[in-house]
Amino acid sequence: MPDSHRLPLTAGPNLAVSAIVGPVLARPPAAAEGTVTRVTARYERAAPYADDALALPVASVEAALPFYQGVMGFQLVEQKEAPHKAAILARDSVRIGLAENGGDPTQEGCFFEVDDVAAAFAELRANGLGRDDAEFRVDTYGETAYRVFFVVAPDGLCYCLGQREGS
Repeated sequence: MPDSHRLPLTAGPNLAVSAIVGPVLARPPAAAEGTVTRVTARYERAAPYADDALALPVASVEAALPFYQGVMGFQLVEQKEAPHKAAILARDSVRIGLAENGGDPTQEGCFFEVDDVAAAFAELRANGLGRDDAEFRVDTYGETAYRVFFVVAPDGLCYCLGQREGS
């Protein structure tokens, strides 16, 4: 398609996409290796499924880090070797920890409350999540309804990202 038929758009501070004139929109380009696309989602709270969001079990911290940094947009803030290998990651108002503590990652994870669940999914997809459909649904926890989607990290940990309905 000639460049004269494309309109430049901005979808956030570091993500540029093009729209094709007409009813079809171009998909965002895949993130370049080593870059993280930031849209507008803010991670506001982490609630672990079990006891501790700072001790989520993984088989290998080193093998797990690229997904959390490259796809999920977390920053490494601390690493330690004792009493077991661990890493603390931060993003917005959230801190999580990955630890080689012998736990079963398939039985662990966190709920992340975000301010914009659609933007959160778009960011993860642009950063290489590897799926096009969030399969959004509405779940109720106590008195609060959330629009949510789920992500299973390569290490086996499961994450639910959700936005309060009506916000």
